[in-house]
Amino acid sequence: MARKKQPKYNVGDIVVITLYGTVGKITNMKVLDGVYVYEVNNHDGFYVEQTLQHVSEQDMKKGETEWIELNYNFTFGDLVQVTGYDKDVFRIVGFRTEVWRYKNDAWEDTIYELSRITDGEWLEADESDLTLLANAQTANAILKKMKQDKAGMNKLDLGKLKSINNSKKVSVKTNRQEIIDGLLDIYNDYQLLFD
Repeated sequence: MARKKQPKYNVGDIVVITLYGTVGKITNMKVLDGVYVYEVNNHDGFYVEQTLQHVSEQDMKKGETEWIELNYNFTFGDLVQVTGYDKDVFRIVGFRTEVWRYKNDAWEDTIYELSRITDGEWLEADESDLTLLANAQTANAILKKMKQDKAGMNKLDLGKLKSINNSKKVSVKTNRQEIIDGLLDIYNDYQLLFD
């Protein structure tokens, strides 16, 4: 009498699915047509023994370590203008950096996620397509004032925003008096428009 073939793996074993290079735990096994098949991580579908390998048998190469220093020109809450959207103002709501590596080439791209001030329309833009209008601290004061003005969101004065931002670039640390002066200037501009 022929001896019954024993399964190569057992429930609970950690294996590598060689088709994808992913690691998982065997959660179920069955015999179909005399062949052992294994379920991994409770997912639908089964794998035959030839497509699996014990994680201890896998030739794990030690990966290279690379340190990347990233400098972001913009941050959350900044008001920006986007190339091609000259009359629209956007607020930065998120950003991500994509790291690209090839055999003979390497680079990093920073993509900013934006929300248009007037209607919340979402947009992604490359860092090179953005122009800073107001940093996050100044932006909050401007937007708060604009909310008080019923039509303020539609009457953005880009020149005013740029001049406010340029004055802020000179000194990163703004004192209280400069903030008050800037807010009063904005208030006076809106008061003239209202009258």
